[in-house]
Amino acid sequence: MIGKVYLIPTPLATEASRQVLSPEIAEVIAQTTYFLAENIKTARRFISSLKIGLTISALHFEILDKDTDITTIHDLLQPVLAGKDVGILSEAGCPAVADPGALAVAEAHRLGIQIVPLVGPSSILLALMASGFGGQCFAFQGYLPIATQEREQAIREAEKTAAKKRQTQIWIETPYRNHALLDTFLQTCLPDTSLCVATQLTAPDEWICSQKIRAWRTMTIPNIHKKPTIFLLQAN
Repeated sequence: MIGKVYLIPTPLATEASRQVLSPEIAEVIAQTTYFLAENIKTARRFISSLKIGLTISALHFEILDKDTDITTIHDLLQPVLAGKDVGILSEAGCPAVADPGALAVAEAHRLGIQIVPLVGPSSILLALMASGFGGQCFAFQGYLPIATQEREQAIREAEKTAAKKRQTQIWIETPYRNHALLDTFLQTCLPDTSLCVATQLTAPDEWICSQKIRAWRTMTIPNIHKKPTIFLLQAN
């Protein structure tokens, strides 16, 4: 009998674990000894914070991050083929969504391993829910280009698509570039386009604001530097 692959969400804000995580997550972790983690240090800290009686040093962790060689994924799943369950842990939020865990999930499907996604926080959906923008049709675009001209062009194209398809556009950004990206939106988008900025979701200092670009240009904006943030755009 082979094991299962559990996709284990982790809190977007560490202090919010009890409020946002399903009890099933602690139950699965309590019965699992093998984990693939984007960051082993934070994965151990998260499991320890659950206080479920596990000896952290007795658990086995392997790194699964953006630098993991795809040719090694098969080897990482060998314990599952030998009967062990494995838990995949993202750095924050839902594993395999804009996350290298997707590589292991794809390989698990090829090997006929059962995938069990567990309920947990997704900043993408939380931001969409709170934006007031259309949720019937939306596109998660991941990261925008870093180069200024390419980034501006990508935003203009997304703005046109949003208007044509009535499709909400959604992005994430490396937290230390949040303000630079926000400035690019304000400089590039049309005045009647709507922008939502959702930062520190589920944390005590959570901040979500949806306004037209013309209003954003006159606002006093809180400091979102180095804070996990989602950007959403809706155009007319």
